Amino acid sequence: MNDQPLRLALIVASTRQGRFGAAIGRWTAGVAAGRPEFVTDVIDLAELHLPADLGGSAHAAEFADRIGDADAILVVTCEYNHGYPASLKLAIDTVRDEWAAKPVGFVSYGGLAGGLRAVEQLRQVLAELHAVTLRDTVSFHFPHDHVDQSGRVADPATATSAEAAAHILFDRLAWWGTALRAARTARPYALTG
Repeated sequence: MNDQPLRLALIVASTRQGRFGAAIGRWTAGVAAGRPEFVTDVIDLAELHLPADLGGSAHAAEFADRIGDADAILVVTCEYNHGYPASLKLAIDTVRDEWAAKPVGFVSYGGLAGGLRAVEQLRQVLAELHAVTLRDTVSFHFPHDHVDQSGRVADPATATSAEAAAHILFDRLAWWGTALRAARTARPYALTG
C-alpha cells in the first residue's frame, strides 16, 4: 500500500481580468491545506501562457508534467454563458494521456446555477479523455455575496455548508485518487491498444 500523500492538482480556470476565480481558488486551497492526505499544487491558468494552436511550448510542457504528476485533479471553474471558460478548454486539450484514469472533482461558481452547467459540460469532455469525474461538487451561487477576495466566507451558515460539501468532495477525491493510483501502478492505463 502506498502511504504517500496524494498529489492534488488544483486548477483555477478563469483568466479574465477582474475574475473572481482567484478568491474561490484561495478558499479551495485553504480547505485542501487542512487535508493531510493531499499535497496540493495550485495551477492558476492566468499564470500560464498555453498556445492557442495546441503546439508545444515551455508552459504547455510544464502543465502536462503537473497534470501527469497528479493523483487527483480539482477544477475551480466559473460559468460563462452557460458554459466553462475557453481557458479551461485550451488547458484540457493541451494534454491528453495525462488525464487518463485520474479522478476529477469540481468547485464551481456563478449566478443562479452556481456554475453547475459548466460542470455538466466538463463531465462530457473529460470522459473522452478517460478521466473519472466525481458526482459530488461544491457550488457557490452568487459568490460575490458570500466570499471575499481573500477567499474567506463571511456568512457562518454558508461557510459551514460549503466546508461540509468540500470535505465530502475531498473524501471522494482521496478514495478515487488512492484506488486509481494503485491501479495505474499495478497496470498502467493505456488510451490505445
